Amino acid sequence: MFSDEIKHYDWDETIRFINSRRARDVEDALTNEHPSVEDFMALISPAAVPYLEDMARLSRDITMRRFGKTISLYIPLYVSNACTNHCVYCGFNHHNPLTRTTLSMEQVKAECEAIRHLGPFENLLIVSGEYPTLNGVDYLEQVLHVARPYFNNLTIEVMPMKARDYERLTHSGLNGVVCFQETYNAARYGVYHPRGMKSIYQWRLDGFDRMGQAGVHKIGMGVLIGLEDWRADVTMMARHLSYLRRNYWRTRYSINFPRMCPAEGGYQPRVVMTDKELAQLTFAFRILDNDVDISYSTRERPEFRANMMKLGVTSMSAGSKTEPGGYVSTPDALEQFHVSDERTPLEVAAEISALGYDPVWKDWDKIFD
Repeated sequence: MFSDEIKHYDWDETIRFINSRRARDVEDALTNEHPSVEDFMALISPAAVPYLEDMARLSRDITMRRFGKTISLYIPLYVSNACTNHCVYCGFNHHNPLTRTTLSMEQVKAECEAIRHLGPFENLLIVSGEYPTLNGVDYLEQVLHVARPYFNNLTIEVMPMKARDYERLTHSGLNGVVCFQETYNAARYGVYHPRGMKSIYQWRLDGFDRMGQAGVHKIGMGVLIGLEDWRADVTMMARHLSYLRRNYWRTRYSINFPRMCPAEGGYQPRVVMTDKELAQLTFAFRILDNDVDISYSTRERPEFRANMMKLGVTSMSAGSKTEPGGYVSTPDALEQFHVSDERTPLEVAAEISALGYDPVWKDWDKIFD
């Protein structure tokens, strides 16, 4: 399990190594045909800042070769904001005295129908808080059965599960799983996750192994930019991705690194990442892993997403509502985060086309199940 491998990597030493990189290390990384995680560390280091244009060109060329001029579009469906966790940065924090909603199957169906009217989406991301008695495996299986007639590709972003539960859901239409480790800093993890199942660092970390063991078709990874030193966190994620590729090579992978915003309850991000730094990180990941799907959500501004889709990003959400029931009405329910790109899916697709790219609404077909 990766929880065994990560013990070989020291957090503070990782930071020192990144900060010790020099121009020669960056130049070597840019010319290496098979970049290593050490090369990645050079590319995200402060020493790489003067090389951003070189990194952007290389990232663009790799993306064109591997993905062509395509941008995959997906939309999230929030089915429940009930959560037993006490994550200090999240609007779904169990302490927050706000309206909690868990959609019935009739409401899930209505949301699916409303989404279909927004655009020809086939990629649906089903999102839920972590409350096993309300939105556990049985509930999620029902949601998948309801959503499957409407969408060809179903992904979940929910509580980590046992391998047998992931496998069970793959027989109910599940194609992919997204899970954010949030931070790989084990010493600080409990500060952000003081109570609830999410407070168990190893259970969450090894969830990716369980997805691989269950034969999940696509695994999505991510860290929250705003908790700890972002360079150390994304390096740990790069190590994790490399490990997963070696051990579960039949699986496809995606990555996401959302920048945190102030949350309900007064949380303020501890670390702020600039647009330039997010671009640098995107280029570095594309150079490290030519085939990984790099996703930007509607947290990011429209103009920034438009620029980055030409330089390494390969998938985007569009038209997102981050509260349960948000597509049918304007519910009195808790929103997980506020979106920055409020355009309709068709407006996003029109901009993609205007920039000479093809919006791709479909990534998987039921015939392959």
